[in-house]
Amino acid sequence: MYRSLVALAGVLALTATLGASNPGASGDGNLKHLLPPNVAQAGVLHVASDISYAPVEFYAPGTHDVKGIDYDIGMAMGKKLGIRLDFINTTFDGIIPALLSHRFDIVFSAMNDTPEREKRIDFIDYFLAGSGVLVRKGNPEHIASLADLCGKTADAEQGTAQVTFLQEQSKRCLAEHKKAINVLAFATDTDALEQLKLGRSSAHVADYPVAAYDARTEGGGGLFDVTGKQFAVAAYGIGVRKEDRQLRDALQAALKAVIADGEYDRILTKWGLEEGALRTAPISAGARFH
Repeated sequence: MYRSLVALAGVLALTATLGASNPGASGDGNLKHLLPPNVAQAGVLHVASDISYAPVEFYAPGTHDVKGIDYDIGMAMGKKLGIRLDFINTTFDGIIPALLSHRFDIVFSAMNDTPEREKRIDFIDYFLAGSGVLVRKGNPEHIASLADLCGKTADAEQGTAQVTFLQEQSKRCLAEHKKAINVLAFATDTDALEQLKLGRSSAHVADYPVAAYDARTEGGGGLFDVTGKQFAVAAYGIGVRKEDRQLRDALQAALKAVIADGEYDRILTKWGLEEGALRTAPISAGARFH
C-alpha cells in the first residue's frame, strides 16, 4: 500500500512547470560563498524541527541521534554549503513564531508550504506528501475516510494541517445533521498516536509517509493499518524568514546541487519515499499543489 502513492502522479507532472535550473549543482563544488557572511563565518545553521515524526525526522530508539529524510537532506545540503545544520527539537505549533523571533535560523520539519504560511515566511520546496488515516489493525470500526469519523474521536498533532482537516470535516458532519468529531490535538505526533494505541481515539491522522511508517513499524506491523487513500497532497518546504533572501537562495542552490548529483534520490530510496520526489526546488510554490 505504501508504495502505491498513485495520487502523487498527477501532482508530480506539475513540477515540470516550476523550472529546473541548477546553478552550482555540479555535485562537487563548495557553495559556501553564496551564504550571508555571518552564516558562513559561524559555520552552522540552527534548525527548528519537531523530531517526533518518523520517517521524516525522529530520534533513533533509545538515543538522541536524529534520523530521517529531512535530516539526511539537511546534512547533504550542509556539505554543499560547507557548514553544519544543527537540528534542534521544537514543538510544531510554535515553530514559526520561534523562527520569526530569531531563536532559529531555518525550519526543516515536514512543514507543508501553504498559502497561509507563505504570508509569514518563505519556503524552499523539496518533497510532496498527502495525509493519511491510521486505524487499529483490521479496521474494526470500518473507517475509510474522514467522513466516517462523524461522532467518533480522532487525534492529530497540534498545529498541523491534519487538525484543520478534522475540524473542517467535523463542521461538515454537523451540516449533514450528524454528530461532530471529537478532535484530540497533542504537542507531538507520538503523543497523538498514543491515543489510538490506548483506544482513546478511533483514528490517527498524519502525513501519509508517517502514517504508513507507523503501520509498518509499530508493534512489528501488527497494531495499525492505513485506511483509504492519501488526500490533500502538498509540498514540504524548508522555512526561512522573508528578510533572509540570501540565505534562502543559498539553501535553494544547495538543494538543487543535492538533487543534481543523485544524493537526493539515494536518500528518498533509503526511506522508501521515491514517489514524493520534487526535483525542482521551487521557492514558495505550495499553492501549485493544492
